[in-house]
Amino acid sequence: MSTDYQQAKETLGLRLRSLRVNRPGGRLTGTELAARVGWAQSKVSRLERGQQLATADDLRSFAEGTGQPEAFDELNAMLQGIESHVRSWRRQLSSGHRAVQDAHNTEHARASVLRGWESSMIMGILQTPDYARSIFSRYAELQHSPKDTEAAVNARMQRQSALYDTSKRFHLIMWEAALHALVCPPSVLAAQLDRLTGTVGMSTVELGIIPLSASLKIPPATAFWMYDDQQVVVETWHAELWLDDAPSVETYVRTWNLLSESAVYGADAHNVISAARRALTSRG
Repeated sequence: MSTDYQQAKETLGLRLRSLRVNRPGGRLTGTELAARVGWAQSKVSRLERGQQLATADDLRSFAEGTGQPEAFDELNAMLQGIESHVRSWRRQLSSGHRAVQDAHNTEHARASVLRGWESSMIMGILQTPDYARSIFSRYAELQHSPKDTEAAVNARMQRQSALYDTSKRFHLIMWEAALHALVCPPSVLAAQLDRLTGTVGMSTVELGIIPLSASLKIPPATAFWMYDDQQVVVETWHAELWLDDAPSVETYVRTWNLLSESAVYGADAHNVISAARRALTSRG
């Protein structure tokens, strides 16, 4: 996790500790506060040390437990500042995947030049409904989140209308491994690869595939999107990172450029996709 993120958690933790230690009614020990709010003492310690990010409910309990309910607004503003850059899946998916898809749809609508990198699956904006359905179902199981699969699929399909918007340009790169990953039934992957073949040559889309045999300047790693080279969204197993500071964005621009040097385009990309399709048929 980024140093800035950890520092922000520690700053929030120090503010919580200050509320407990400097409360108008006299200092509370961590054990006393824990007893008041019904927590284990270790939770108070983790929050104050920045080892655990509080929820809004945690902050309300902390403020009320120290007899300073008016402090909640300040604490919550600090939390929202952190979460504007680090959005945990646990919070984002509390009501299902649809809300996350809507957030991405908004950013896609705003941007004119979009760059995407994916190493492990077909990227969302190119997915068929059945492929997307498999992905959402698997992630709902992983994250123990509500299964609003059909609503999430519909939102993802709505995003794909942007591919036909001539005012936008999509520069997309995938590792060849994503073409072979059986994260769905083979018949679904077959239809997905057929759909992907049709993407090559679209006027708004530049699709690159990095062959497994390609020489790589850097290891293929975490998926990310860049919007107008001003904002980057990085997906990890536990959270999305929304980055807009210049040094971070510049790092991802360099990463993008290095990845693109290993990709093939046009007819060569079409051939890689077709080979993956034939390999899938031979497996069946």
